[in-house]
Amino acid sequence: MTDIKSNLNKFNTELAETNCKLVAVSKTKPVELLQTAYEAGARIFGENKAQEMASKFEELPKDINWHFIGHLQTNKVKYIAPFVGLVHSVDSLKVLKEINKRAKQNERVINCLLQMHIAEEETKFGLSEQELEELLVSEEFANMGNIQIVGLMGMATNTENQDQIRKEFKGLKQVFGRIQSKYNSPQVQLTELSMGMSGDYKIAIEEGSTLIRVGSSIFGARNYA
Repeated sequence: MTDIKSNLNKFNTELAETNCKLVAVSKTKPVELLQTAYEAGARIFGENKAQEMASKFEELPKDINWHFIGHLQTNKVKYIAPFVGLVHSVDSLKVLKEINKRAKQNERVINCLLQMHIAEEETKFGLSEQELEELLVSEEFANMGNIQIVGLMGMATNTENQDQIRKEFKGLKQVFGRIQSKYNSPQVQLTELSMGMSGDYKIAIEEGSTLIRVGSSIFGARNYA
């Protein structure tokens, strides 16, 4: 039996002297385990399926800050738009337009992170730095009044090579710094850098992460059944 409370305490102790927050990645986990984590102090939960997240939102306390961390399809945005606190994984103008549209319908502004492709694996989603800048200067983006870009997100290559992981996180932090100094408007205010998961979060924190996404180290092995 996984001791969720002691796992959370461990992370809270590690993060106490950093500028980094913990996103408890609760995807595939039953509501009962999320409730246990909530009672142990977790307030930010990360999900990667829109309908699953909407269902959990209905059942759990309303002061939870829900983060969407998976690849977001445009036809799923409507399920999370009424309540999502932060979308980590915006990887196209098309998705951003849909988030803006649904946010407007719900009379709210939705905070978003732009996902950058930093890994050597082709399977990872994300923008290049050039694509990111093209998005930020586009006329379409300028006309979006219901989204705010608050940071960047990236996933490192799935490898045991810690030097490579560090290089990728360091590169993302450098892009963050360049974008932060170049673009500052009511629509773009970069404060969050989401990088690091159960296997590489320590390196991510050292390289400047403000949000780590941790699932199995809190809840135990994932159930994909």
